[in-house]
Amino acid sequence: MSFILGKKIGMTRVYNKAHEAVPVTVVLAQPNIVTQVKTTQTDGYDAFQFGAGDNNRHLSKSVLGHTKKADVKPKLIKEYRGNVDAKVGARLDVSQFKADDLVSVTGVSKCKGFAGVIKRHGFHRGPETHGSDHHRAPGAIGSQQPQRVIKGKKMPGHMGNVKVTIIKVKVVDVIAKDNLILLKGAIPGPNKSWLVIKD
Repeated sequence: MSFILGKKIGMTRVYNKAHEAVPVTVVLAQPNIVTQVKTTQTDGYDAFQFGAGDNNRHLSKSVLGHTKKADVKPKLIKEYRGNVDAKVGARLDVSQFKADDLVSVTGVSKCKGFAGVIKRHGFHRGPETHGSDHHRAPGAIGSQQPQRVIKGKKMPGHMGNVKVTIIKVKVVDVIAKDNLILLKGAIPGPNKSWLVIKD
């Protein structure tokens, strides 16, 4: 299985062989370094950790000790379960992927702040005329029984800033010399946000 942590740069377009414009999201994926390999014998399960980015800020002694073997100071560390043949200090780069691969991409969606039910859940609006004062309100939120609001009821509230995974995203191109991956379409999160790409 292939994994990499990358940073969303933004969107642009490229042209395919049929001279059609294809919208792509550009992801900068600098080589990731394996910081720890976990095994069933030592940790009770198989997994590996890898870090990305250079952290120039002060790191705690526990993090410095944890990444000392790999000789890196990563900005972000992720762990994935599974038996992977990797050693501490190994590099994961964009060469794992190639054009036309299908990958899943995980990111944190843009924060929209407090939003009403029309924007947040796509509710219909109420009548505008004939004395109606019910324009963008949610309407009734419960019934006589069970005399309380059911958990999970769609209501106004904080919108966005949640973990989102998109599957079957097509890799349009991989530019290895610049550590870039071009993914078809839009990807969750603002520019400069971190993404996890895996096949």
